[in-house]
Amino acid sequence: MSDALQTYFQRVIDYAPSMIESMGETGIMMIFSTLAAILLGLPLGTFIFLTSKNRPLENKFWNQLMNIIVNIVRSFPFLLLVIVMQPLIRATYGRATGDPIAASFPMMVISIALYARFVEQSLLDLPKEITETAQAFGATTPQYVFKFLFVEARSSLIIGFTTAFVSFISYSTIMGAIGGGGIGDFAIRYGYHRYETDIMFTAIIIIIIFVQVFQWAGLKLAQKLDKK
Repeated sequence: MSDALQTYFQRVIDYAPSMIESMGETGIMMIFSTLAAILLGLPLGTFIFLTSKNRPLENKFWNQLMNIIVNIVRSFPFLLLVIVMQPLIRATYGRATGDPIAASFPMMVISIALYARFVEQSLLDLPKEITETAQAFGATTPQYVFKFLFVEARSSLIIGFTTAFVSFISYSTIMGAIGGGGIGDFAIRYGYHRYETDIMFTAIIIIIIFVQVFQWAGLKLAQKLDKK
C-alpha cells in the first residue's frame, strides 16, 4: 500500500468518531422526516385525493385549501423556509440551530408536503375501475382507502416514498450549512472550511452509497409487491 493511501486511511480512522456522530445526527433528522411523511403526508395526500371532483369526499373548499398549502410549502426555497421557521422552532423547542432535533422541524414540514403530493399522484394514476369496484361492493370510505386504494397503489406509494426520502437527505445536507448538524455539516466543516477535501469526498461517498442502497431496496420492494 502506498504512503498516500496509508495516510488517507489513517486520516479516515482519526475522523471516524466525528463522522459516525454526524451520521447519527443525519439519522435523527431522517427518522423525524420519515415519520412525518408517513403519519401526516400519507393521510394528507389521501385526503386531497378523496376531496377532489367525483371522489367520495368531494369538497372544493378543502381540496383547494390543502392544495394551496402543499404548493406553497413545496415551492418555498428550503433555506428560506428554515429561516422563516426559526422563531417558531425557538419558541416551541428552545433553540433553532445546532441540534438535529431542531433541524428536523423544517424537514418534517417539507417532507409532509412532498410526500402528500406523491401520494395524491399515485392515487390519481389508478384506473377508474378501482373506484367502480369499490362502489359496487358498497365499500365505506375507510374500506375504499385501505382495501382498494392503498392495496392497488402500494408499489407506486413505495417508489414515491423512496424518491421523497432521497430528497430528505438533500434537505438534511442543507441543514448542515446553517449549523443543523449531520453528515452535510461534517462535509462542510472539514471539506470547505478546513480544505480537507479527502475527508469531504469520503463523506460524500458515504451519502451516495446510502442513497443507492435505499433506492435499490425501495425498488426491489415495490417490484415484489407489484407481483402479488
